Amino acid sequence: MIDIADLDIRFGTNHAVRGISFRVAPGETFGLVGESGSGKSTVLRAIAGLITEWTGRMALDGKELGRRRDRAFFRTVQMVFQDPYGSLHPRQTVDRILSEPLAVHGVPDADARIARALEEVALPRTARFRYPHQLSGGQRQRVAIARALIADPRVLLLDEPTSALDVSVQAEVLNLLADLRAARGLTCILVSHNLPVVAHLCGRLAVMQGGRIVEVLDEASLRAGKALHTHTQDLIRLSHAMEERVA
Repeated sequence: MIDIADLDIRFGTNHAVRGISFRVAPGETFGLVGESGSGKSTVLRAIAGLITEWTGRMALDGKELGRRRDRAFFRTVQMVFQDPYGSLHPRQTVDRILSEPLAVHGVPDADARIARALEEVALPRTARFRYPHQLSGGQRQRVAIARALIADPRVLLLDEPTSALDVSVQAEVLNLLADLRAARGLTCILVSHNLPVVAHLCGRLAVMQGGRIVEVLDEASLRAGKALHTHTQDLIRLSHAMEERVA
């Protein structure tokens, strides 16, 4: 479904992404993991069409992607951002937020689709005419997920979707994403610095450092601690240390 080859991105003198390549099969959830500044979110934004200055090759479902994307692409590919408060218009109600993508893509039966979207993400009907500041962080992220899915995309790009949430809410949102992915047959790319989050959702993951992919491993190898690259091993050790500290 997604084919990335020799993707290279520069911002002036900053060489953010250095010739990375990976493929994501239809229905697969693929993880991009790394420390802050490793280039993982930059890759996701380039796939989403939010970064237009890149070299290399990107293809979606066998079709080459150019630097500018058409409306059909944005109906097929949607993104959930890290900060739900920042990604939702503060002066729009949930109803207006969910209505907008339906209007842009000419999707009929808006009222029924909005009601169904709220039900899918386990939000009460009363949330429909509230503003983002009237919702909790977890509820705001559920609205962002509903907005991303309301026009029935096939690909979902997830940029640290739980990192801005309380620990108590993170598991709920992760389980929701897992259920929606299975029910809809979505192809997903998840960006995170949190290895347990990636292990919960992803069958395979790529570890990034300094703009490069240094290792690709599957979820079983990650859980067993069978990483080969020293940076991946460091991330696993750090993850275990943080889990012990929380416990």
